[in-house]
Amino acid sequence: MKTLLKKSLLVSLAGIISVITVQVASAQTFAENALKRKAENLSGDRFTIFTATRKGARVFAYRKPKNEILTAIDRGLDDLFEAARKHGYNSRLRHSDYVIFIAKPDRMTDSDGNYIPNFAIPVAQYAGTDYDKGGFMYAAGMVIGYNPAAFMIAENEKKLEQVSEVVRFEGEHLILYHNDRRRYNETADHSRGGGHPILN
Repeated sequence: MKTLLKKSLLVSLAGIISVITVQVASAQTFAENALKRKAENLSGDRFTIFTATRKGARVFAYRKPKNEILTAIDRGLDDLFEAARKHGYNSRLRHSDYVIFIAKPDRMTDSDGNYIPNFAIPVAQYAGTDYDKGGFMYAAGMVIGYNPAAFMIAENEKKLEQVSEVVRFEGEHLILYHNDRRRYNETADHSRGGGHPILN
């Protein structure tokens, strides 16, 4: 009788744990699916590929990214976390905290002709600033979510150091959002001056 009772309890506990696990997984999937829809609306791409970097950052892409790109993403996050720790920040310092979308760039060079794949986005509050390129501006990356921390970068297969740099720069906004809201508010809008790196 005691053995049957123990088995029954074990089965019940396993069932409860299973339900909790499914609920957590569903919540995470829901959040990522919402981000995916937002990223697809912004970029016009379909992010059909899901993978992860060696250190655990989650990556969505419209085509399978090369391993070198994933390594460059990890390197950018490593640099970001090192800079964040120097400032005494301790939230969102794991690779698994980040969701990164790799999208097709709108153009492959900046306004000076340098190779920097980037997106064309409406100029909005940047009208009349140095960022204004005739009603639109170019950005190599953009933050698209805070919980989970998420951003989109333009696909870049030629200059991996640029991939790492863009990852670090977009991540700076997210680190500040979760660790230093005052400084985040001061630096989130580059139209008021300043740029990257924010965390030296």
